Amino acid sequence: MIDPARMDQLQNASVLVVGDVMLDRYFMGDTQRISPEAPVPVVKVAHTEDRAGGAANVARNIAHLDGQATLLGLIGQDTEGELLGDILSREKVRSELMPRPDIRTISKSRIISRHQQMVRLDMEEAFGPEHADALKQRFEKLVGDYDTVIVSDYAKGTLGAVGGIITAARAAGKRVLVDPKSKDFSIYRGATIITPNLTEFRAAGGDDSSDESMLASARAMLSSCGIENMLLTRSEHGMSLITPDEHHHFPAEVLEVSDVTGAGDTVIATLGTMISAGYNLPDAAWLANLAAGIVVGKLGAATVSPEELAARASHVWSSKIAGYHPTVEQSLLHIDYAREQGERIVFTNGCFDILHAGHVRYLAQARALGDRLVVGLNSDASVRRLKGEERPVNCLEDRMEVLAALACVDWVLPFGDNADEHDTPEQLIKRVRPQVLAKGGDYTVDTIVGSDFVQQSGGEVAVIPLLEGRSTTGLITRVRG
Repeated sequence: MIDPARMDQLQNASVLVVGDVMLDRYFMGDTQRISPEAPVPVVKVAHTEDRAGGAANVARNIAHLDGQATLLGLIGQDTEGELLGDILSREKVRSELMPRPDIRTISKSRIISRHQQMVRLDMEEAFGPEHADALKQRFEKLVGDYDTVIVSDYAKGTLGAVGGIITAARAAGKRVLVDPKSKDFSIYRGATIITPNLTEFRAAGGDDSSDESMLASARAMLSSCGIENMLLTRSEHGMSLITPDEHHHFPAEVLEVSDVTGAGDTVIATLGTMISAGYNLPDAAWLANLAAGIVVGKLGAATVSPEELAARASHVWSSKIAGYHPTVEQSLLHIDYAREQGERIVFTNGCFDILHAGHVRYLAQARALGDRLVVGLNSDASVRRLKGEERPVNCLEDRMEVLAALACVDWVLPFGDNADEHDTPEQLIKRVRPQVLAKGGDYTVDTIVGSDFVQQSGGEVAVIPLLEGRSTTGLITRVRG
């Protein structure tokens, strides 16, 4: 059974990611005409976006799960390298990037119009043995400070000394997880877990014509290459964890596929984080499979938050992993991550003392105004000041638990312990910085607390009508009557 208490230990997971780092650049705009210079569309760029790619995307996935991520890789002494460093800083990833004057930072520029990629420009040069050796020497000085090592191989030359890196990590008593690109898995000898996809598995000589053939060929690879375990990602067939003695098949947990970009990064990042937090290998693999199902439902190289993972785990298995409760500061950080990924944040608030159909319908309508819903919840002291000494009927912890269990609610943040806050969520709204502020009832936009701040920040305010005949006060009256 999955232990929900371990979700609170994710912040203690210490992972060193080493591999090929790159800067992903996006140029987005509309196309309305063909160039007079050549028969190609003209894209009028309206928006640009820079993201961490390759091994850097693995590291940011760990950070977004609250793990302590450090990234070791090679960059050039150039603008792209500086941009990548700035992104990692914002993503709360510790950077151990090694700038070199004789190389350029790997970057991939994508020109996108009307949700269609028009062309991709790759700026890269293969790194030489001298670069790989320098990285290995730096790795040997760092590895002792971490629980787990993730090797993220994109075949750009950074890991030219991967054998020495794995040997050094295992000598230091560390687990090593490898996302491979080489057809020859033997170069990863000594790895604890290797995570190929089906294409990589087949290229290395794997046979997936049947489950029996897959298991047999995978175990033959593990034995001949000196690797302990394999987590094989099998697209719509889910994942298979294969060890010398047992195997576990995890069916795909995908509601709707929007974009598979970076899904492999999410898998190995989640696997490494969970193992470092104390989960056993089968449970960590199961959670990695769930994380992949979440991330492919988002656009671009997205990440997964602990709240999303806990909610999905609780939904597909009644182990009650949803008992995980992040702190307010952790939740605010996760909200920031979601906003940076382009997700639209909706905020609403209330006492929600006895949850009823009116509440549920209202919260679902609020969530429909964006991508993620934050509920500000009055503390017990605040409810007493507003409703009288006999309220609340349910304590804050119980009200939070019930709200968090709703599929439409992503975060529940309490407020109002301090009477100086005047029992309003104004300060919390300023910390959350939602794009949409929703309130139910007979309010007008100008009378909703926080509306000025949200509108001045470029957001919008929505008034949602409540379901008639449904109220906590009415329920209490009927019960007592």
